[in-house]
Amino acid sequence: MPAAVAENPKIKATSAIPYTLYFGTFIHTPELTTSEICFNTLVGVDSRGEIDYIEKDFEPADGQSPVEYFKEQKKMSCQPQGGSEIDDENIVFVDYTSEPAKFFFPGFIDTHIHASQFPNIGIGLDTPLLDWLNTYTFPLELQFSVKDQSEQEAKFKFAKHVYSKVIQATLENGTTCASYFTAIDAGTTNLFADLLVEMGQRGYVGKVCMDHNEPCPAYSESLETCRKSMDSIISHISKVNPPREHLVEPIVTPRFAPVCSTPMLDYLGEISARDNLPIQTHISENKQEIELVAELFPDCESYAQVYNKHHLLTKRTILAHAIHLTQKECDLVAEKQCSISHCPTSNTFISSGEAPVYKYLYQDKINVSLGTDISGGFDVSILAMVKYAILVSHHLSMKPAQANGVDCKLSMTDGLYMATMGGARAVGLANLVGSFAVGKRFDAQLIDLDVQGARTDVFSWQVPKSGDLLPVKEKKMEDLLGKWIFSGDDRNCVSVWCNGRLVIDKRKPTKN
Repeated sequence: MPAAVAENPKIKATSAIPYTLYFGTFIHTPELTTSEICFNTLVGVDSRGEIDYIEKDFEPADGQSPVEYFKEQKKMSCQPQGGSEIDDENIVFVDYTSEPAKFFFPGFIDTHIHASQFPNIGIGLDTPLLDWLNTYTFPLELQFSVKDQSEQEAKFKFAKHVYSKVIQATLENGTTCASYFTAIDAGTTNLFADLLVEMGQRGYVGKVCMDHNEPCPAYSESLETCRKSMDSIISHISKVNPPREHLVEPIVTPRFAPVCSTPMLDYLGEISARDNLPIQTHISENKQEIELVAELFPDCESYAQVYNKHHLLTKRTILAHAIHLTQKECDLVAEKQCSISHCPTSNTFISSGEAPVYKYLYQDKINVSLGTDISGGFDVSILAMVKYAILVSHHLSMKPAQANGVDCKLSMTDGLYMATMGGARAVGLANLVGSFAVGKRFDAQLIDLDVQGARTDVFSWQVPKSGDLLPVKEKKMEDLLGKWIFSGDDRNCVSVWCNGRLVIDKRKPTKN
């Protein structure tokens, strides 16, 4: 796969786009406790994919069209806030105001997903974590590793087949940005970065680093090999991004402490600081794993302290699972401004436990995002993670002793926030994506609750109407959000934009 993918004008991440004015209902969660439902809203997206205009509650006067009003406003302001010129003859106008069961929502952000494990979805029910890794995961990931030149073509073909499928599947479910674990191999990891740019998804690419994998020595590497691989990946990704864009970035990825030696952890902390790279890893997913960490690192009082000792806890660190953190660990994670990636389906499928997410969010003040954790998790949809995160919190609330007497049920707003702005904060892109605001990129999905074949049956009296008072319209839309979260799936996600580019367009007809 050539390194200079960004020069190809046909790839989705670099496709030319006209200035586009979108008109419809926009819903987002800009703050943890705040959801906004914006009816009759105009959003202008320039040729770079940046939002440079927002007008809420637009009501045309004297028959003036939204486009005419928009042009007048732009002339009055002299220049778009984003700084790009607008060709009046080539403004594309997209209007969904006559279809009340459709709304725009920010693209989902998956902060923990193993691209190389995609073929194993649904395999290994209730197998404890360490056994699951040895039985299912390591043998599969080994198939992505090129040991000598003679097998490179076959390995790359295999990797491209799997990696293309996982990117397409996540995009079709509305995920516009994801933080990926790949495999131990640098070459197939670079291929994955190429595919992200080609297919138009924003992403963080992490080669798993592991030099102490005693249960499966064949799937391990030396520290020197890891250094060369990381240098190769960092160099490669610096070349594949489109000009002036950073859609794809490398991320430092110690798989988890038990498979990393102290020198490996030291190196990964150093390279993160040297190149200002984000970090992703696992923590406290399973009690047996925690016991193993204590045995391997007796000089550290906790799992979190292992990472902290090696400078791997930073404001750009994503800690996946974090089910069994002690209060001291919670305080440390909060102090270091790390983020947690909550993976409810994986935690349940592998019987790892129920993470006290409400406590992390509201008592410990830790940023929490959502991860599918394919293939420990069985669903590529972050919408499904919203649903299961809420349901897991309800189960936890029914165990007063475990919940410490706290009403720990998550709300729909909590779930949608973690899926978008919580994710944006976790990957360090809170100023770029996660909500609709001037200056942010248009990473968005169009949701249609009335699309043919969907399970979200919507009745005429349930949709907002033009004559409804605003509180009535908002209540109806909140109820429709409930239908989407608990009954919706990828069929409702009919269009997806990343960086302003339309990367998924299902064009399904509406129900009769």
